[in-house]
Amino acid sequence: MDESGTCAQLERSTLVWMLRKMLEIREFELAVSDVYKRGLMPGLAHLYVGEEAIAVGACAALRPTDRITSTHRGHGHCIAKGGNLKLMMAELMGRAPGYCGGKGGSMHIADLDLGILGANGVVGGGFGLATGSGLTARLQGRDDVTLCFFGDGASNQGIFHESINLASIWKLPVVYICENNQYGISMSQARSTNIRDIAQRAQAYGIPGMVVDGNDVLAVHRTITEAVTHARAGDGPVLVECKTYRWFGHHVGDPGSEYRTNDEVEEWKKRCPIERYRRWLVENGVMEQPAIDALVASVQQEVKEAVAFAENSPFPERSEVTTNVYA
Repeated sequence: MDESGTCAQLERSTLVWMLRKMLEIREFELAVSDVYKRGLMPGLAHLYVGEEAIAVGACAALRPTDRITSTHRGHGHCIAKGGNLKLMMAELMGRAPGYCGGKGGSMHIADLDLGILGANGVVGGGFGLATGSGLTARLQGRDDVTLCFFGDGASNQGIFHESINLASIWKLPVVYICENNQYGISMSQARSTNIRDIAQRAQAYGIPGMVVDGNDVLAVHRTITEAVTHARAGDGPVLVECKTYRWFGHHVGDPGSEYRTNDEVEEWKKRCPIERYRRWLVENGVMEQPAIDALVASVQQEVKEAVAFAENSPFPERSEVTTNVYA
């Protein structure tokens, strides 16, 4: 793990917070898988297991007033930005107290008060929202920054190029973060893109392009902090590519075994972002293993309470079917 300069910049409380958030994401997603298998969740969900370091490292670089846009694989982003686990789980299970009243499901969670502008079921759907958010900040004279999370598959959508081109011309405060988990559904990124690094595309728009190990939370944090500082200073957008891997299939109903080998999956699991960070915390005297074990137990209990809250919550009333529906 590349920890150069990190301890000098981050307080111990922040380092511990980062571990907690990564654990929250991992345990929440494993609980989602279980809820789905038990038939308690309508629809599908796209798990973020294996990618936790990106959302946490990136959101740790933000101010509370900064914003994010998310993707269909968005639970991790929401949790890292401060989302409420109980309200998230209630939404996934179609219950009334959920973030969208139980009607939006896994791919549409938003919390505007926290700067979470929303997940999106449309591939590449966050580009326009993030770019518009950056334009809003500019017009209102605020130095807020917006992070736009997207996957490698979305980098081949037309709106990717249109949005970054516009943001580069107007020098908007947006950081575009590609979570390259190697596959767009079942299509390998190596087969769908004729470049090694998606970040190379930044050259076409005259903006910085960076590549970082997406399984190293400290490296992600340092890189996104640099990008956010650049954008906040009025110097325009940045494109950051985080190399990572999703452990499970494209969604909870996809075994993922038809287009990936077991050897490939196991090799990436050896690079587990949580285990790598845990070792670093212990080796550098930030936390001792008993304290980490206690933190794990605390998070597991928190997630169990979120599931129980959702299971015991009512479904929406029939009269709510058209509330907040505009098209």
